[in-house]
Amino acid sequence: MSDTKEKILNAALERFAREGYAAASMRDIAAQLGITKGALYRHYSSKRAILEEIVGRMERRDREEARAHGMPEAALSDASEDYGRAAPEDVRAYALEMFRYWTEDPFAAAFRRMLTLERYRDPEMAALYAQYLSTGPLGYMEDLFREMMEAGCLRRGDAKRMALEFYGPMYLLMDAALEGGTETPAAELEKCIDRFFAENRS
Repeated sequence: MSDTKEKILNAALERFAREGYAAASMRDIAAQLGITKGALYRHYSSKRAILEEIVGRMERRDREEARAHGMPEAALSDASEDYGRAAPEDVRAYALEMFRYWTEDPFAAAFRRMLTLERYRDPEMAALYAQYLSTGPLGYMEDLFREMMEAGCLRRGDAKRMALEFYGPMYLLMDAALEGGTETPAAELEKCIDRFFAENRS
């Protein structure tokens, strides 16, 4: 991606996170960057095109992180053979890395703020919020834990309850981190994850 396109993408996301996607205009984004609307349109044909590039980047990063930590990249129906291979150590490392990404990476943190701001106003944003931050991760963890039980990595139990117990602290600590509510959210999450596996490892 060219340096100019990168600057546009970051400036747009920053504006979407601050004012909301619906409220921001191409004129606003161009003015923020000190360029003309024509110059902006040479790189992105519409505000929608910018949003699609932002979402595409988040999807690519998700896949890259999953692959790097030996985790399934897809839903269980698409990658059932991958789920049973994950070990508790892989899940721990992946969860901590994703937590740091969502709370410390400026791009991911702004994306999360944008979705949080817009999810009550726009059904598409609500669906993206669910995919990335609520029912999507919960379903992923439920499928993962069910297969880990089958593989003998976790003790038998209710996979949905386990997913809630695992992801609940992560979700709440992400909020705390973005709001400055705790000084060491990653350390707190690490304790929660270690406690979870101590109680549920087979």
